[in-house]
Amino acid sequence: MSPSREFELIVFGATGFTGRLVAEYLVHRENPPRWAMAGRSLQKLEQVRDETGAPKDIPLVVADTNDPSSLMALATRTQCVLTTVGPYMLYGTPLVEACVEAGTDYTDLAGEVLWMRETIARFSQRASETGARIVHSTGFDSIPFDLGVLFLQEEAKRRFGSPCARVRGRVIDMRGTLSGGTAASGRTTAEAAAKDPKLAQALMNPFCLTGEFSGPNQPSGQTVEEDHVAGGWVAPFFMAPINTKNIHRTNALLGHEYGTDFVYDEMFLTGPGEAGEKAARGMAALSQAMLGGGGEGGPKPGEGPSKAEREAGGYGVDFFGTHANGETLRARVTGDKDPGYGSTSKIMAEASIHLIENAESVPGGIWTPGAALGSALIPALVSRAGLSFDIME
Repeated sequence: MSPSREFELIVFGATGFTGRLVAEYLVHRENPPRWAMAGRSLQKLEQVRDETGAPKDIPLVVADTNDPSSLMALATRTQCVLTTVGPYMLYGTPLVEACVEAGTDYTDLAGEVLWMRETIARFSQRASETGARIVHSTGFDSIPFDLGVLFLQEEAKRRFGSPCARVRGRVIDMRGTLSGGTAASGRTTAEAAAKDPKLAQALMNPFCLTGEFSGPNQPSGQTVEEDHVAGGWVAPFFMAPINTKNIHRTNALLGHEYGTDFVYDEMFLTGPGEAGEKAARGMAALSQAMLGGGGEGGPKPGEGPSKAEREAGGYGVDFFGTHANGETLRARVTGDKDPGYGSTSKIMAEASIHLIENAESVPGGIWTPGAALGSALIPALVSRAGLSFDIME
């Protein structure tokens, strides 16, 4: 990858709902990178340019996932491609391949575990040769969770001398809309798994992204139960099947900094007593409907909530670490916009800029945010993207 390339960042999918939000964020960001908007339609790109208030001379790049030559031309012009074009299982592979061959960095919003598993197997070796850093899952799934666990573990090592072997991720606040792209990705993944029992088995394996490594049994996260460590009832969290796998992969990529006996799960925390139990059972039914239906009732890809709805959203996640010495540690991550759109667009932009500007020592390969970007990304997320990372005393 050469810093002398024409652009530092190209936003591919800028005419889609989330891609447009990323573009809008970059337009108003202080000290933005050298960047361009890309998509299939020049007319739609011009419309997004005008409606977001971007400069008239912002470069517009026409490229199509069905035209590999256009993707290679795009990849060779920039240091990094940020793509919001999904479902990635349907549209993502040609762009990953182009970036790998061009030695170009790449970030996406993928939560499609089976597709990510495929890119790891297919492109890891070549990416290490060309220097391309491919970083999946750089939005709400999975940066607040991946970096939340990393943040807690770094504090555990400072306090206790070693990480916590058991960490519980507990969602305490979730206000916002499920992304239409997330829903479509969920349906695509479910359909693929339904057709192939081997894929379904991989989807159920918490270590399906860790290569040869397989750690201890993990909690299913699919029950309603009372969690005495977190202090209340818990219910299944619909993003857990994605986030948990990314976090185990981060641990593996970091040389098992959390330990080879690391146990992690994610669930909604609904509170104590009868009210907490009732809320947990209602949340479980909702989560099952979302997983089973693939989010049919949510927005379609390219659609999303209004600005007022995005502004009114937010989320919070507590991480409860239990150390081998019996002591516990609690960290909290919060976001100030709805997770699927308002927060994701800011997180993704900052992760991409960090990869360009501050991750020179990271070699080529297929990465998670926690392993490639690490806690060094946290200050930018706090100062620019509306997140907070705190140790709860």
